[in-house]
Amino acid sequence: MFPHRRGSREDSRRADRVPGERALLTGMAIDSVGSGMYVPFSLVFFRHITGLPLTVIGAVLTVAGFAAMAVLPLVGTAVDRFGARRLQLALYVLRGLGFAAYPFASSLPAFAVVALLTSIGDRGFPVAQQARIGELARGAQVERLQAIARSLANAGLGAGTLLASLIIGLLGDRGFTAAAGLNAASFFAAALLARRVPAAGHAVAAGARRTREAKGPRAAERVGYRTVLADRPYLGLTGANFLIALGYSALSVLLPVFAVSCLGAPQSLTGVAFVVNTVLCAVAGVPVARLARRVGSRTRAAALGAGFFALAGLGQVVLGTLRPHALPVVMGGLLLLVVVATVGELVHNPSAAALATAAAPVALRGRYLATYQLSWSLAKTLAPSLFTLLLAADARLPWLLVAVAALAGGALLLRLGRLLPVAVLSPAPATVGTPGSASASVSGADAAASVGPCRFVPGPLPENSQKISPGKFRANHALAPRILSDPCPEARRLARRPARPAFTR
Repeated sequence: MFPHRRGSREDSRRADRVPGERALLTGMAIDSVGSGMYVPFSLVFFRHITGLPLTVIGAVLTVAGFAAMAVLPLVGTAVDRFGARRLQLALYVLRGLGFAAYPFASSLPAFAVVALLTSIGDRGFPVAQQARIGELARGAQVERLQAIARSLANAGLGAGTLLASLIIGLLGDRGFTAAAGLNAASFFAAALLARRVPAAGHAVAAGARRTREAKGPRAAERVGYRTVLADRPYLGLTGANFLIALGYSALSVLLPVFAVSCLGAPQSLTGVAFVVNTVLCAVAGVPVARLARRVGSRTRAAALGAGFFALAGLGQVVLGTLRPHALPVVMGGLLLLVVVATVGELVHNPSAAALATAAAPVALRGRYLATYQLSWSLAKTLAPSLFTLLLAADARLPWLLVAVAALAGGALLLRLGRLLPVAVLSPAPATVGTPGSASASVSGADAAASVGPCRFVPGPLPENSQKISPGKFRANHALAPRILSDPCPEARRLARRPARPAFTR
């Protein structure tokens, strides 16, 4: 009845898409399906593929995980030097070759080498993918793509687990080898699709090139991880994410042991809880992320997600204190708290990922995101030993730790909301055209963030301006300095000032 409204709605949706979005997201979905074919069966999977003892496999995977985490800074450097697109393709191929080689890695040295290379690919890939999204998307599009990527990841993991179960059920032990081959093929297919996604727009590349030219020929010697370590607000974001990330690990590591040993729930309940979490993440990820943007700034939305994690942790403490004997009450309480924690995950993750991407300077985005990724890896690595240590003392202590850590992380995010530029906290929707076109604009965060210690060069004066006092000069956005490097507190203070009318004579 109203074709013009339908047409305008379709045009709006088309304008919200980034170049090559369909190929990018399809590749993510295929990648997730392949990962779902081995993640739930990882130890059993490698036992049947290699024939090595489980104790040896566990030790090798642990050492490979720590070694891959140590290599993350090099991945960040490679992203900055060669570009996120090239690194994304290279890591897809590395993971595919790794799983294709697993059936032939029957000896311990061969398995250790393949496990190390595959772990580097698995740990480093989120850095390349997040940097790639930062290259292609602007403004609110970053949250939207992050939410879609997480939804596809959960749906793909569920589909991959079901597919692997069917293959193993039909082929027996040979099914594990078939699953390894299909997983390798999924990475190669994802790489072919990612290759179809165009490179970043000329506006982004030109911004990074201008930054390098402004810093001089010896820029490579003056910037790097020293710049990242000097950026206290970004380190604050990384620390806050580490505290909140413990809540993510609690669902997979802590909940099964707590539900069975402390509450006496049947083991099948943990499987139901995982299904609930996976389905909610796959179905409700994008709508919840869209609603979370109405909260206000990204720091507030991420802090709200941390609040849901804290509420779920405190609820588990109450359940552990009451220990109801009625099984329906236990099952209902646990599933309700799983839903609360899942909502926290859906609210926190897109906003936190967008914060990490937007606050990273374009020329050092890889190094910044590699530093941020360490918070996820460290939380995932420390959570099992930390939770089991506290469980031995009192079953409620790990959940209390999750709640306190989430509250501390949320409070830190709210504090950082006063220090970060407005363009990082609440970006305006950006229009993205084809890469290289004039409409492929750079967001305010990218324009505000550069590289290196703070140094200001005043921008050109308006034609209608003459003598201006220093106070008025600093307050006027039209005369704001061009930031040649990372925003320090003074730059952030200037960026947060509201726009004022241009001065006249």
